[in-house]
Amino acid sequence: MKKYLFVVLAALVLTGCPTRAPEPEQPPATIEPAQPVPTPQPVPQPQPVPTPPKIRTLDWQASVDPLVKQMLGAQGIAPGSVLLINSMKNNTNGSVQTGKATAALYSALASNSTFTVISQEQMASAKQTLGLSVDDSLESRSKAVGLARYVNAQYVLYSDANGDAKQPEIEMQLMLVQSGEIVWSGKGLAQE
Repeated sequence: MKKYLFVVLAALVLTGCPTRAPEPEQPPATIEPAQPVPTPQPVPQPQPVPTPPKIRTLDWQASVDPLVKQMLGAQGIAPGSVLLINSMKNNTNGSVQTGKATAALYSALASNSTFTVISQEQMASAKQTLGLSVDDSLESRSKAVGLARYVNAQYVLYSDANGDAKQPEIEMQLMLVQSGEIVWSGKGLAQE
């Protein structure tokens, strides 16, 4: 009996719970997308344009002319001899325009009466014939002597730029092809 009583009591408790009155229906809430808050963009400050480093140009013609004059006045050079001009070699601590320096040597020796200068075109043709690259600077003296013998030159002029690339020292040597004897050498600073 107790079971029945318990079930009835539970049913009364459950049915007797006050129920809430139905609430009036509310319209669903509208969700608006959040507008991004504009953050102030920092205005980039103009950066000053760096000044490029001053490019120092060397006056190769003024640098090699005094040395060439000394060489042309050297004793023991037979007038009319054939001269091969080797490309100037860069032994400085930086970059030097050795192509312009070599061109200045050709220009300085263009109208002399002591030497007949092997032209750059003849050198290029002879290099190709001997299997050398046209751009080979002939830094090896044996290559330069071999090329000089091929073109029947009696002398080879070697030139080097040494020391500081901003103001290199130019060293030149005139060598007799047949014996390898250095018949003249000179030094001078490159000029701006």
